[in-house]
Amino acid sequence: MERTLIADLQKHTGKEVSVSGWIDVRRDHGKLIFLVLRDRSGSVQSVVLPNHADALATAQTLRPEWVVTLTGTVGARPEKMVNADEPNGNIELEATSITVLSPAQELPFASDAELNLDTLLDYRPLTLRRERERAIFAVQAGLSQAYRNSLLRQDFTEFQAPALVGSDAEGGAEVFRVEYFNGHTANLATSPQFYKQILTGVYERAFTIARIFRAEKSATTRHISELTQMDFEMAFIKDERDVLAVLETVVRDISTEMKEGYAHHFTTCGAELPLLPSKPFPILTLREVQKIIGVPEEPDLEPAHERAICEWAKKEHGSDFVFVTKFPTAKRAFYTYEDPSEAPYSRGFDLLFRGLEILSGAQRIHSYDDLVAKIESRGMDPKNFSFYLQAFKYGMPPHGGCSIGLERLTKQMLGLENVKEATLFPRDINRIDTLLSSNKPDNDKNNSDQ
Repeated sequence: MERTLIADLQKHTGKEVSVSGWIDVRRDHGKLIFLVLRDRSGSVQSVVLPNHADALATAQTLRPEWVVTLTGTVGARPEKMVNADEPNGNIELEATSITVLSPAQELPFASDAELNLDTLLDYRPLTLRRERERAIFAVQAGLSQAYRNSLLRQDFTEFQAPALVGSDAEGGAEVFRVEYFNGHTANLATSPQFYKQILTGVYERAFTIARIFRAEKSATTRHISELTQMDFEMAFIKDERDVLAVLETVVRDISTEMKEGYAHHFTTCGAELPLLPSKPFPILTLREVQKIIGVPEEPDLEPAHERAICEWAKKEHGSDFVFVTKFPTAKRAFYTYEDPSEAPYSRGFDLLFRGLEILSGAQRIHSYDDLVAKIESRGMDPKNFSFYLQAFKYGMPPHGGCSIGLERLTKQMLGLENVKEATLFPRDINRIDTLLSSNKPDNDKNNSDQ
């Protein structure tokens, strides 16, 4: 008999079906055995009656995570057992035969236990099977797909960014070195920045979803060493406001997709869907933010400041999102554009979401001479950027873009405490799948930016 997915069982009431999946729960009630079976599409309750002796004998051996094929008839649950709050809560499967495809050892933790982060990650191959973790990464998959779909609708071209680069895109030192290339040292990319800028000279509008790597000596709730960046860049802009307009459309499209297709996963995680204003997202300069929340004028916002201005935006504008613009040029990447009339402030911006910066972007320098001068002013050698600079030497339009961390976005969407909870297989200074050492750096404690 051909396999039926659990999500389709409502269409087969009164019919015999075959379903395959994992045992979630087994409950014995007198002579009856109830099983909760899950597959990729959902879960369903099955009852094994005494008149099916072979099925009952097999059911008595089952434990959580055993893999089985179950044949039976789809029927309505007794009225007193209907659960309107769960999918398939009005039906059950009367099992007539059960075939064990793979037995399982006893889990090292209760399937419904509250687990600390280390246990959650040490047993990642198993904890990912839990309902909450399945929901988290279903949402994450939906976020990246909604991001892609929104930009494709806005006439962007997707490209695949390289993970090995000759020079760090930010000109910094916190990179992973790779010794391989005929006496030359390469780096794992910290950003697809250079390549998406180059491609604005080809397609005008380009985006990528890329793996990047950061060798920061940090172990906080916000840091991981390997992460996913969703980047776009667009040409022929007037200023950074053109980028903000496209970005707001992307964020609204993502939020709509979450509401329409993933609300049940938010419920599973105890999370609220994003709050979107009917008017455009609030846009504030850095100095306006600092004035509103009553803090001194500093070159950047502290985590507490980000939380405070997001609370203000929610209260005053009904928005979980707020743009912050006009950061000091000296604090932004070397390719960030500064209009002479606006000095010393750049056309760089951040997007804050529920108290955390999840995205940075800017209008970029498009003049070859200005870009070379900026590289030199930062104490770097333009020769190290010769490949990148070709695009500017032969004509680049005014352009800008941004980069959003998929894991940070997932964390904020679902109200998770640690970005590692929103990372399938986290890598940081202490962990590659398993803990690397019991000696953790001091900043692994609850420090100020967590």
